[in-house]
Amino acid sequence: MAIDKFDILESSCVPLPIENIDTDQIIPARFLKATSREGFGDNLFRDWRYDNQNQPIQGFVINNPVYKGKILVAGKNFGSGSSREHAAWAIHDYGFKVVISSFFADIFKNNSLNNGILPVQVSETFLSDLFKAINANPKTLVKVGLPSQEVSIPSIGLSEKFEINPYKKECLLNGFDDIDFLLGMKDKITEYEQNRPT
Repeated sequence: MAIDKFDILESSCVPLPIENIDTDQIIPARFLKATSREGFGDNLFRDWRYDNQNQPIQGFVINNPVYKGKILVAGKNFGSGSSREHAAWAIHDYGFKVVISSFFADIFKNNSLNNGILPVQVSETFLSDLFKAINANPKTLVKVGLPSQEVSIPSIGLSEKFEINPYKKECLLNGFDDIDFLLGMKDKITEYEQNRPT
């Protein structure tokens, strides 16, 4: 499965300043029966978005039309809990391309990268400033540049570098999953096999 290419994204954000959001909150276990990746976005944060009568909960940020965009900004320790890949599927299917937090669970981070979502880990100070900027103006734009590994808030002149595994960076830039990457190396693999000592 090829993934969407990622280069530079500039978007407004959806702020979710809650710490320790686990994968069961991202996509509750009762929705894990499907094997296709499509449709999971409908149930992203399901128990926070809807009440027992399946009515939207007005106080939840995703139900607030003021906040839109392809960037989810979350509190510290995002994606903890079980290793379900469906959490990344739900975030991607909903339309988010980037998640910004001051800390990610390792398995969630890897699942995100494997599914075309860029997890951007920033300092707690930068995250706090970002939440303040969004609260002051919900239309605040954030620019995420993968080639430069930099996230910035142009309106207030703040920027910060972020880390990413070089292999995963190359995959995202080219829209490759692991199999695509290996297929792209086919000629080099063949050449190596033909020339290696026996």
